[in-house]
Amino acid sequence: MLFVNIPVADLELSKAFFAKLGFGFNPKFTDETAACMLVGEHAFVMLLTREKFAEFAKLPMADPTTHTLALYCFGVSSRDEVDAVSAAALAAGGTEVDGAEDYGFMYSRSFYDLDGHGWQVMWMDPAAAEQGPEAFAASTQDAGTPA
Repeated sequence: MLFVNIPVADLELSKAFFAKLGFGFNPKFTDETAACMLVGEHAFVMLLTREKFAEFAKLPMADPTTHTLALYCFGVSSRDEVDAVSAAALAAGGTEVDGAEDYGFMYSRSFYDLDGHGWQVMWMDPAAAEQGPEAFAASTQDAGTPA
């Protein structure tokens, strides 16, 4: 299992933001200081109040609007879903980082959440994910299809 902990300024606003993107929360691990956001079968993002986060962190907390400590990327099932989730993030108060990135086998968009944490939503062709990008590109070129 993977748990990623991130500090948020307003837990209820952050929960509402991510709910608008389609994420759910495990109520067994959610209270007034933390929300356990489900991002995969065995992967979770713990949205923690800054005070709760400080209880776990041994170093000073960085400001995500001025310093990047991590970028959070999650996959969706189609290019259209990338655009839909990104549009939902912007409509919920997120900020677009840059335009769509289209590599043929992979398509993504990036945004900042309400606290300034950088997120990327991406789709990858299942064959490319299984073979790896270079092998996938070679197989599509061998088949006469541009990569």
